[in-house]
Amino acid sequence: MFVRRGRTPVQITVIAFVASTLWTSFALAQQRIPLSLAEAEDIARAGEPGQLALLAQSEAMREQAVAARQLPDPVLRVGLANYPIQGGSFSTEGMTQAQLGLRQSFPRGRAQGSKQFSARAEVYSKGADARGRDVLATVRIAWLEAYYSQKAWALVSESRPFFADLVTITRSMYAVGRKTQHDVLRAELELSRLDDRLIETGRQKSQAQATLSRWLGQDAHRPLAMKLPAWDTPPSLEDLRARLVSHPSIAAAEAGVSAQQAAVRIAEEDKKPGWAVDLGYAHREGFLPNGTPRSDFVSLSVSVGLPFFGKNRQDRRLAAALGSRRAARQSQAELAARLGSELDAEHARWSDLTRRLALYETQILEQSTGQAEAALLAYQSDTGDFADVMRGYIDDLNTRLEHIRLQVERAQSYATLANLGGLEQ
Repeated sequence: MFVRRGRTPVQITVIAFVASTLWTSFALAQQRIPLSLAEAEDIARAGEPGQLALLAQSEAMREQAVAARQLPDPVLRVGLANYPIQGGSFSTEGMTQAQLGLRQSFPRGRAQGSKQFSARAEVYSKGADARGRDVLATVRIAWLEAYYSQKAWALVSESRPFFADLVTITRSMYAVGRKTQHDVLRAELELSRLDDRLIETGRQKSQAQATLSRWLGQDAHRPLAMKLPAWDTPPSLEDLRARLVSHPSIAAAEAGVSAQQAAVRIAEEDKKPGWAVDLGYAHREGFLPNGTPRSDFVSLSVSVGLPFFGKNRQDRRLAAALGSRRAARQSQAELAARLGSELDAEHARWSDLTRRLALYETQILEQSTGQAEAALLAYQSDTGDFADVMRGYIDDLNTRLEHIRLQVERAQSYATLANLGGLEQ
């Protein structure tokens, strides 16, 4: 017969250590998985607080719209009327009554108030859509900036061994008397400058990750997938302008105009009288002289407001509402003009970047590399100057960095156009 015994403290400690090690290894493995742009977009849009706040405001306004349509609660009135205070009782006087009344008021402007809240709900709802677009474009631009900084750091790091070899070559050639000390000093200076650039690109990479961390948290510190998004050519400028009309920011501004229009209608309703209905029942005790019981009373009355003194109240409110409506319309027109101007400028920028990128890929990159290699061959055959060698390879490095920068800027430009034009990619 076997007896099952509990684990010893040593076994428990070993198990906890193994579990902790496995979890740490898993977490580190997760941190090493390259972060693609698509994943960054999903992380940023999942539960983005600013957008959720706007959606919550929209829901609150919709609830207010429902409440604004309702009538106020009726008012119950209970009282005793015409009770004799000098002797007598409830049945002494014929007009002594126990009263029960109900009052229902009908405020003016309920329908327009509901429309105003509904319009405000639409403002927040469209604002949430615009926020989603802005967050998406911002994350794309930030990810692309981090991509550039990481790519630039890698390119400078890859170039350092070559410049270190140049220092070694010039030192050896100086040792045998073929070159001057000036060449050695120049090579060492450029290597030091490259080290400085390596520090600077590292700083830029850290800064780009910090910017991205606002939207991604700790995922921003993961290595990036070294592949740019394969975005298609954007539609024509005319097509983008047509799409711009349905931009959620413009729709939110239009909803704001509708809200101010409802406010104007509410101010106009204030010039109309409000009214209320009163229904009452009065019970009497005692008998008439002929011996019959006194009759109970039923009363019905209607109260109507008299808006006689509205010059400094209703008229002023209407003037203020009209002014706010004009301001909302002007703000909408200004927003449409500003977004249209941004669209035109960004489309022109994208076109220029595309042409520049094509020039780099068909001519400049090859020419830059050829110039650097030719300068090195001339120097090795004692027919060229070392300054030309250093200038050629530094220019080649700058050219390759500029090529990456153009790729990134064109992708960032596309992200902005996608935001303005509502493109899927």
